[in-house]
Amino acid sequence: MSEMSITDYLAQGGVLTSPGNVPARYRAELMRLMATFVDSALAGAAGFADIVNQGPGIKERIAASKIVLEKTDNADKVLSIMGEFGANTERYANHHPWTDRLARDADIGTSRTDTDMRLAVFNYPLEGWSDAVVMNLLMGLAVGVQMGEFTRVSYAPLADAFRTIAPVEARHAELAAEGIARLQETGTDTAALQSSVDYWWPRVAASFGKDVSTRASQLQAFGLRHSSNAEQREEWEAAAATSLKKLGLSAP
Repeated sequence: MSEMSITDYLAQGGVLTSPGNVPARYRAELMRLMATFVDSALAGAAGFADIVNQGPGIKERIAASKIVLEKTDNADKVLSIMGEFGANTERYANHHPWTDRLARDADIGTSRTDTDMRLAVFNYPLEGWSDAVVMNLLMGLAVGVQMGEFTRVSYAPLADAFRTIAPVEARHAELAAEGIARLQETGTDTAALQSSVDYWWPRVAASFGKDVSTRASQLQAFGLRHSSNAEQREEWEAAAATSLKKLGLSAP
């Protein structure tokens, strides 16, 4: 089967099941997708790990520790698939300082590097427990939208992995909403929580990428994307606004 016929097959909704029949350009985009998820999960887990002991109670610290463990495990699930394509899984987790963060007031838009494919939002530092919980809610809802795409990718083993990961990530967003509610019950100032919402909202929004993408049509032809960046961001904005309203907070 020629590469062109495989491309036509994918454009018509076909799926691939092993590295052996993956065209070169498809492989490059698939690896990019997986690296972005793995790097973001590892960086997110590392950042949240630093905040665990700031939890106001034992239950909060247990929940945070569980999130760190599960995000790392989710990264490992996808990393194992990258290993089937030749990625060095043994050194991968140590090839970059995942706890590195920029200044709080930095503005890097959607920038990433070839050596660290984490979404830009994971380059910003958390400022205390309540800020971390707000970020986890907004980003958790964004991951939920992204999972709607990831569970339908045309590389079947990866889609299967994401179907296992999706409910775990959904629970992380639920835990964040519960965490915010508990903070409010124990006297955390709503204005402080809203300030964190205002800070993280545009940074999480940027994780969906630019509205005009030169790679979008190629990704759709490969069956690695089904909706546009703008459509995903709008879905997240609606879900996040609804969730915040229930907590007495609002979208900027």
